[in-house]
Amino acid sequence: MRRNALALAVVLTLGAAVPLQAQTPAATPAAPAPSTLQEAIPVIDAAFDRWQANAHAPGLVYGVVQDGRIIHLRTAGVRTVDGPAVAPDSLFRIASMSKAFTALAILKLRDEGKLSLDDLAETHVPEMRGWTYPTADSPRIRVRDLLNHTGGFVTDDPWGDRQQVLTEAEFTRMLQGGVPFTRAPQTAFEYSNFGYALLGRIVTNVSGRPYNDYIEAEIMRPLGMTSSGYDVLASPQERRALGYRWENDAWSREPDMRHGVFGSMGGVQTSAEDYARWIAFLLSAWPARDDPETGPVRRSTVREMAQGSNFASPRGRTGADGQPCPGSGAYGMGLQAIVDCELGGYLAHGGGYPGYGSFMILMPERGTGLFAFANRTYAGPAGPLIEAASTLVRGGLAPVRPLATSDILAERYADAGRIWAAGDVSVAEDRLAMNFLMDRSVENWRTVLGQLRADAGACATDAPITATGALSGTFRWTCDKGVIDGRLLLAPTRPPTIQAVNFRLTPTPAS
Repeated sequence: MRRNALALAVVLTLGAAVPLQAQTPAATPAAPAPSTLQEAIPVIDAAFDRWQANAHAPGLVYGVVQDGRIIHLRTAGVRTVDGPAVAPDSLFRIASMSKAFTALAILKLRDEGKLSLDDLAETHVPEMRGWTYPTADSPRIRVRDLLNHTGGFVTDDPWGDRQQVLTEAEFTRMLQGGVPFTRAPQTAFEYSNFGYALLGRIVTNVSGRPYNDYIEAEIMRPLGMTSSGYDVLASPQERRALGYRWENDAWSREPDMRHGVFGSMGGVQTSAEDYARWIAFLLSAWPARDDPETGPVRRSTVREMAQGSNFASPRGRTGADGQPCPGSGAYGMGLQAIVDCELGGYLAHGGGYPGYGSFMILMPERGTGLFAFANRTYAGPAGPLIEAASTLVRGGLAPVRPLATSDILAERYADAGRIWAAGDVSVAEDRLAMNFLMDRSVENWRTVLGQLRADAGACATDAPITATGALSGTFRWTCDKGVIDGRLLLAPTRPPTIQAVNFRLTPTPAS
């Protein structure tokens, strides 16, 4: 099976996240997480059902991708308010989740030597050359500033959404007239649809092909995304989930917007089946490895999308126990890079658009991705999707994939075991880095190890080390009188030697 091929399996989903309270609620134990996929599915589905009812979304589809296959895909509701049900091949616009395709196209062109991320954007968009910047010391906008939303433009939701239909000629006239800045470039993150429209123009000018043609031919089709594209009016109308807004207690049809230059910030139309291929492709970039490249873009390039702009911000939410779950994040390139108290590190992006709302999550270290589409204006299903991810993580259904233990780390770990057994670092003196005995003498090590060994009693030192890198790892030994938690760190020498080893005893509580 090709890496981007997907096997359909049964279902999965989860409930809406509760916003952080003004006052911290009393601690409540988190409900036990389902420990099997079969148990998790109804929990997840019920939460999405609640979200859909509260959001007044006519139609909904969501899925979970793990290890290159769909482990759950579910549809709910209708494509049109008076028509057929949503199906796995129904077509939804995914709004700003389109930005990841634009970012990857820019990186692909960079890989091909056709541009540099540090190029001035005006190198590829000549109409920008006469712009007036906000201060005399403002740096001129680079391509990477547009990718990271640090170009100095004002946040333009929802104005940007309605620019979807602009023609190339109309956009050129806008650029020639210049645009106002809200701040100097490179001084802060501020989300800009206009900036991603500029990236679309760069893709067009650098590739010599219309933006949408380039994305479809160079990225989507090689991944098997045969139903995805930008020209919604030319797509199979019988499969489209039409867009609606909810007002005056009724659904009102949003007008379709044809493809235009702002399509690069939000114009993709896709199906759940196609988008699962995209999720699987992105996840396949992790971990770094020696395998042959199989995708339309290098794995290292995909991983580059996760590099944030260094303007981090808090990303707090409510955890499964009802307590605040702190986190932080920064915008990368078409993806947000977030660290969360429950999920750990993950990537995410939402999409809000006239008639549509969407959200996606990638947990690369867990080999798991989730996505959801709805056909109601700005009905972004972030809450239930994050809860779905939390349910999987807490239930052990999306574990962090362990790193392989390198041969040298295993060898030096054995040396650490010999040191412990002897109570003397000198038994492995030829394996120690030059700093080791400068930081603590042989005599002092004998004293410390002797006391630790006496306090711990006999220890089983054959437990495997857990690699945190090729040259570092942690370990846990069970001892007669407690537990030893250790850390081993090797030096960047050839061959690698031990620069630090730590032992921490947690005594068994007295009965």
